[in-house]
Amino acid sequence: MEVEQILVGHMAVFCYLVSCPETKEALIIDPAGNVEQLVEKIEQKNLKLKYIVNTHGHSDHTGGNARMKALTGALIVMHPADNELFNTPLAHGMSRSLGFEPSPPADVTVEDGDTIEIGNVSLKVIHTPGHSPGGICLLGEGNLFSGDTLFVGGIGRTDLPGSSNQQFMASIREKLLILPEETIVWPGHDYGPVPSSTIELEKKLNPWLRSSL
Repeated sequence: MEVEQILVGHMAVFCYLVSCPETKEALIIDPAGNVEQLVEKIEQKNLKLKYIVNTHGHSDHTGGNARMKALTGALIVMHPADNELFNTPLAHGMSRSLGFEPSPPADVTVEDGDTIEIGNVSLKVIHTPGHSPGGICLLGEGNLFSGDTLFVGGIGRTDLPGSSNQQFMASIREKLLILPEETIVWPGHDYGPVPSSTIELEKKLNPWLRSSL
């Protein structure tokens, strides 16, 4: 697995280009902006983009979906709960008010325990509701793409429509903190002092997690 972390958009979102070095198949996680540059990078690497995967349905993470799909033909992947919640006229209006293009509906929906495959690379879907009902993390080859569930030194918000602090902390405690401590954490935003972390470091240093241990 090859992983490239890319800062995109105007809300410090981390997008991830994940590819199989043998087959050149790839997926992109949360292409929130700078889509033309992302597509240029994909073409320069001679990759075939198979999927656009969203860790959740908030517009700061899905704002590039429509353009990315139009340019590459890749399929949009999302958990059904967020696909339903964020594909309404009201949600689309809110997206536009924040300066984002609404995402088309998902082509593929995934549930907890499903796998997303590109070539010889397989990512396991971990449903982590709380920040949003359909929030997911992706785990593969010791890499955790944690979206807005777990940041470097922080966690996502739970004061938004569809969020739940109790559910959120249970997701982190029961599904993420049980992972091997050497697991690399790739967060959904550039909010920490460094761009990535590990489960071990977050257990030790993340002040929001101390009450969960």
